[in-house]
Amino acid sequence: MTAQMLPAGLVASAVVSASSANLGPGFDSVGLALSLIDEIVVETTDSGLVVLVEGEGADQVPLGPEHLVVRAVECGLRSAGMGAAGLVVRCRNAIPHSRGLGSSAAAVVGGLAAANGLVAQTDSKPLSDSQLIQLSSEFEGHPDNAAAAVLGGAVVSWIDASGERPRYSAVTLRLHPDIRLYCAIPQERSLTAETRVLLPAQVSHEDARFNVSRAALLVVALTERPDLLMAATEDVLHQPQRAPAMPASAEYLRLLRRHNVAATLSGAGPALIALSTQPELPTEVLEYGAANGFALTGMTAGEGVRWSPGVTVPG
Repeated sequence: MTAQMLPAGLVASAVVSASSANLGPGFDSVGLALSLIDEIVVETTDSGLVVLVEGEGADQVPLGPEHLVVRAVECGLRSAGMGAAGLVVRCRNAIPHSRGLGSSAAAVVGGLAAANGLVAQTDSKPLSDSQLIQLSSEFEGHPDNAAAAVLGGAVVSWIDASGERPRYSAVTLRLHPDIRLYCAIPQERSLTAETRVLLPAQVSHEDARFNVSRAALLVVALTERPDLLMAATEDVLHQPQRAPAMPASAEYLRLLRRHNVAATLSGAGPALIALSTQPELPTEVLEYGAANGFALTGMTAGEGVRWSPGVTVPG
């Protein structure tokens, strides 16, 4: 089937949130959107590809067809049976890269959503949220960050692998209003692929049972009983195994939890996510973070991805 080529001069934009995955025991399933955003503007042209990036990762990401946003825009257009002879892609990034804050998921979800903004200017139908989750999770290989970026707030996601192609789905949770969110972001970086190889191929029945109980409790703590967050964020399946690769984060995590702050690695780390019902974090926690190179920032739950057709391209 021949793709319908979009005319030059169409413009669309997307705004997409950072996300924190796992939250301890919810490995590859629980995600939480955060109030750090990336902005994407895409314009169709007669030919060629121009990628302009400012902010986080501007001097590190590729500026060609391999850029994640470009790949996602093209994927979104293909899904609608469309293509573009040329593109200008502008990215304004606030989400730190390689810290465990869902920057790759944001790039993919944002690119797919920007494609929606282009498709909406034709007779074709844009991708639904469930389709956005499916396509972005196929890029990522797991749905936790992608689903949080699409839907916003807290999510539980799962994979149905019974068919020829894995199906990714998610539902939102109503985050308890008393929960305050903090991110501790180090200068240190890590790649998910590098830390995943630290995880064992098999785990004991005892460890599996422990994490299943904590993951179930996590849903209750996030929605109804934030007083249970300390127990609900315990994990034995991935954080202890990753700790040797990020000793500074592991030590800060231990300190936070000693002060009764429900902290976990954010995704694969090395950033940390902390959930608390207290108005302020303990002074020792704040001082330690500042002295050891962590940017400790209060957050709110992020919104789901937003896209718009026909916006003006910023200069």
